[in-house]
Formats: sequence, C-alpha cells, structure tokens
Amino acid sequence: MPRAKGGFKARRRRNKVLQLAKGYRGARSKLFRSAAEAVDRALNYAFRDRKVKKRDFRALWIARINAAARENGLSYSRLVFGLKHAQIGLDRKILAQLAVADPQGFSAVVAQAKTQLQ
Repeated sequence: MPRAKGGFKARRRRNKVLQLAKGYRGARSKLFRSAAEAVDRALNYAFRDRKVKKRDFRALWIARINAAARENGLSYSRLVFGLKHAQIGLDRKILAQLAVADPQGFSAVVAQAKTQLQ
C-alpha cells in the first residue's frame, strides 16, 4: 500500500494556521510550528480577555458611579441599597452614563435613593 503524506488536507490545515499568524514577527508568521504555538496562545488570550473586558468595564462603571454618588453625599454601596429599595432597575452601565453625561438626572436618581434610606 502506498504511503499517504496528507497532501491537500494537511496543506489546507497548515495554511489556515499561517493565515491566522499573518502579521506576527519573524518565524512566528512563516514557520508552521512556531505559528501554531503563537496562534494557540493568541486564541487563548482572546478567549480569556473577552471575559476580562466585561470585568474591567464593570469596575470602571462602579468607579464612575461612586465618584458621582459621593459628590451627591452618598457612597456607592448606600446608593445601590437605596436604588434597590426604591425599585429603580437601572444597571451600572446606564447609571455611569447618567453620571457622566447628565449630572442633574443622576442627582435626581440619587435623591430618590436617599428618600428610601430615610
């Protein structure tokens, strides 16, 4: 029986990896083994950092809300507690946008939260 070398299928698989490695420095974009390692690592980082991105944005929103809440005489945790009791269902993203773009609107939301804390 003749030896099977892979041929078309193997070349297609290698070219797929090399295409993903396009733009990498040196051998990492030219040689299959180096490229495969670099692409594997890059895809792992991409997968991980899609989760980290969500974490980072949530932390940014909380920092912005906290800063704006303290300008209105309330801490972040007390504000969230008051909003929950006032049954105001704004998420952190929207609250942070309010705090940056519309400080008067944010102050009105804080005032409602404060009345619930009394």
